[in-house]
Amino acid sequence: MAQAGDWQKSSFSGDQEGPNCLEIGAGRSTLLLRESEDPGTVLETTGAGLAGLICHLRRTALSR
Repeated sequence: MAQAGDWQKSSFSGDQEGPNCLEIGAGRSTLLLRESEDPGTVLETTGAGLAGLICHLRRTALSR
């Protein structure tokens, strides 16, 4: 499994000390995502993949 040295919490996660935070880290050539409540489960993606996910989520949120 890929490991990130430093994890950064999303500013949209609210309470930065709470367990409900999305964290992002950098792998060798990928971006790593995890939820602070379950740090052992890590999703690995590319910058383009993450951008596509964010666009999809924004479109979904705006269509509601």
